[in-house]
Amino acid sequence: MFYFDNINNYKILRSSLLTEINAFFTTREGFNFEGFKNKRIITPMQTHSNHVEFTDVREQYSDTDALIIKNGRDLIYLRFADCTPLIFYDKKQKIAAISHAGWRGTAAKIGVKTINKMSSDPADIIAVIGPAISLCCYEVSEDVRDKLLATVKDTSSLYKNRNVDLKNINARQLKEAGVKTIDICPYCTSCNNDLFYSYRKENGTNKRHYAVVTF
Repeated sequence: MFYFDNINNYKILRSSLLTEINAFFTTREGFNFEGFKNKRIITPMQTHSNHVEFTDVREQYSDTDALIIKNGRDLIYLRFADCTPLIFYDKKQKIAAISHAGWRGTAAKIGVKTINKMSSDPADIIAVIGPAISLCCYEVSEDVRDKLLATVKDTSSLYKNRNVDLKNINARQLKEAGVKTIDICPYCTSCNNDLFYSYRKENGTNKRHYAVVTF
């Protein structure tokens, strides 16, 4: 279940499933990391790839669309405006990750790839799927639709004509991989453009909201 919260007077969105880590999604109100000065703040250079990395001593992570964090020193964040944010927490290993799943990342099953990189038992994973463009607003070419639907065995309710449901395609991929605990955000970034940035609704805006994880 998702609910709005507040950090340093900034409105954020959280999932009630993630209680052991500090994980949240920012909104159009923006955010600064003044309250996390004791952390090393890391964000990768996102390129719609399916490349997954663990955080380490590096300051930069090029061509990376998923980061895995396993220590309390680091804070990671990735940037979104319609693409699907995926947050993972392995409750046994005590490690977490964020994946950026646009249509290319979704077609490449970046969420499943992230869990595999974490060496996690899917049954130990809590998956949270954040605000993203929804079935109601996401029309794609037939070629893109077919590439996305080819990633799951059960395509029921995941498309309508040339509209596809990125959030639930990612959720279906994760379920078919063995993940049992998934929270799916109800907010569409295009319909709820007053709360979140939308690349499509705002004609290619370069502004972004964030998915953030730290311990």
